[in-house]
Amino acid sequence: MSQSKREQVVSHLRYIRQELREMNQGVLEEGIVPEAGEIRGVMAQMEALLELLEGKPKAKSKIEDK
Repeated sequence: MSQSKREQVVSHLRYIRQELREMNQGVLEEGIVPEAGEIRGVMAQMEALLELLEGKPKAKSKIEDK
């Protein structure tokens, strides 16, 4: 894996991890369930990361359509 691609992957993973930590904190400390849009957003980021790793775009999923 090229260095720039590796840096992109690391950056994406850090961002996703932070988003998930914030959602988890909201659930545990405040009892707030994340909105569906927030969850779909993180899922879309994970799909983008997978595409980056595989090097090819995937077909648009049903999750993105909702």
